[in-house]
Amino acid sequence: MYQRCNPQLRVFLPNFWMKLIAPIDEQPPNIVQFHCSMEMSKYDIKNYLEKIYNVNVIEVRTRIAMGRFKRDRLQRSVIKEDDKKLAYVVLPKDQSFVFPDMFKNVKDDNDKEAMDIVKKDMQAFLGPKKAPGLPGWFRI
Repeated sequence: MYQRCNPQLRVFLPNFWMKLIAPIDEQPPNIVQFHCSMEMSKYDIKNYLEKIYNVNVIEVRTRIAMGRFKRDRLQRSVIKEDDKKLAYVVLPKDQSFVFPDMFKNVKDDNDKEAMDIVKKDMQAFLGPKKAPGLPGWFRI
């Protein structure tokens, strides 16, 4: 409750967000790439990482990636995806960040066996023709 003489304890939570993304191009190990809110400036990004995550930041570079254009075939209209703000954060030279390989323990053997089964089923489906004059893929 509000009392006239006692100030309330308040916590300020910004409406900013940042998402760590894997770089498409090869980068030095001390550069980390983020997708961040469009309202964030370079100074906001630096303060966000230093104050909340206790990360030493040397430099921040930002760029706005333009969204792609798509054509909707049903309505015959052009749809533009939202623009994205990308931030490249430079860490000190002695620190490095390597994006984790999340699927390194997944075995490809299971996928190959499943693909072999699907291929055999497809060949059996496309096999001999049931009706003369119709292709094998045309069935009712």
